[in-house]
Amino acid sequence: MKISKICCIGAGYVGGPTMAVIAQKCPHIQVTVVDINQARIDGWNDENLENLPVYEPGLDAIVAEARGRNLFFSTDVNKAIKEAEMIFISVNTPTKTYGEGRGQAADLKWIELCARQIAAAAESDKIVVEKSTLPVRTAEAVKDILDNTGHGNKFQILSNPEFLAEGTAVEDLLAPDRVLVGGEMSPEGREAMQALVDIYAHWVPRERILTTNVWSSELSKLTANAFLAQRVSSINSISELCERTEADVSEVGRAIGADSRIGPKFLQASVGFGGSCFQKDILNLVYICRRFGLIEVADYWEQVIKMNDHQKARFAKNIISHLYNTVSGKKIAMLGWAFKKDTNDTRESAAIYVADHLLRENAKLCIYDPKVSKEQILNDLNYLNTRTPEENEAMVEIVTDPYQACKDSHAIAVLTEWDEFKDYNWDIIYSSMLQPAQLFDGRNFLDHDKLQEIGFRTFTIGKIIPPVKPYKEVLNA
Repeated sequence: MKISKICCIGAGYVGGPTMAVIAQKCPHIQVTVVDINQARIDGWNDENLENLPVYEPGLDAIVAEARGRNLFFSTDVNKAIKEAEMIFISVNTPTKTYGEGRGQAADLKWIELCARQIAAAAESDKIVVEKSTLPVRTAEAVKDILDNTGHGNKFQILSNPEFLAEGTAVEDLLAPDRVLVGGEMSPEGREAMQALVDIYAHWVPRERILTTNVWSSELSKLTANAFLAQRVSSINSISELCERTEADVSEVGRAIGADSRIGPKFLQASVGFGGSCFQKDILNLVYICRRFGLIEVADYWEQVIKMNDHQKARFAKNIISHLYNTVSGKKIAMLGWAFKKDTNDTRESAAIYVADHLLRENAKLCIYDPKVSKEQILNDLNYLNTRTPEENEAMVEIVTDPYQACKDSHAIAVLTEWDEFKDYNWDIIYSSMLQPAQLFDGRNFLDHDKLQEIGFRTFTIGKIIPPVKPYKEVLNA
């Protein structure tokens, strides 16, 4: 089975970059990405590549190469469905905010709407690929809808979960650890799986393309994110113990990471994990386990989320504690709003919850992030419904100059590990702040010894930095 036309429903963080790479690597396949959001599609079609809806290093060059040749972005969903032999579903599956499973279960209404639109528009047999992160057994529901409303057309459902880390998504797509393709273990299912395998095999070594049954594929995505988040919460739990015992969590992480059975990745203590996947997927896993009566299993994974929430709150409380137990009316500069560097994604960013905690204590925040807009920052705060939008605007200033953000501040909180933060003139920043100048590094990545020498009172995650006499005092002695 040779695929000549692909349609992807959903032009977001997964659909856009994934389809751009497929189009670049498979110039013989026409790839059309569709979305009902006109503004998003306009962004993908914008001649100015800096206006792409998704910021990922290297993505603009790939889009520039393929767009207009065999990569297209459109709002005509039905036309793309009719023409394609393979249809990817890459729409949002947020945590439910209503009804049964509220706060834990995945909201699958967009998946069902996609299935029904595919069934209504399709005029021939199709391969439907789940690209969104979904609860295990979702393919069963999708197939049931397609088989019963598909006008006699035949559909094969595949699971092809994404394993992209934002900030390195292009790299992850070009050289993935593995590509997972799950399908029905029938002759027709195996043929459909092979069609998708053949697409990836244009640039991914065959031994890195794994095929499984569809249920294993769906569950593998949730499990992978749960295991990664578990490692973050585990090292963060140890960071608190390190602070009490005068151990250094960075040294502990390096020591245990040297064990080949453990490995060094995801052992960097921080203010907490964020992003669109970790929390949502673990909550979904917890809900599924509870539905099957696996209470102990659900409680185990739920603790990963509780530890992450605790770490964010602990960071905010530490700021308040060192500012003489009150931040009311005090200016606190926040450097970074994205949940990690090299992305403009703010979903579940630790910065949102640290900011909310400080605002509840009547702090005045001045926020700078090199890639996140003022509108997005205010939307994130307004979404929490802790205060009115007017109150947020009155208490939060968002600037485009980090030096302005820090000027006349009582403290600086670093929430995202943007590389540019390392290169700032910290002497100038120190001199512009109210004294004593305090800096809280929520990512443990700045040069703390240098900051201490300048005169900052520096606080990190998981280690106590002994005070040193600022070099200005040493020179004047």
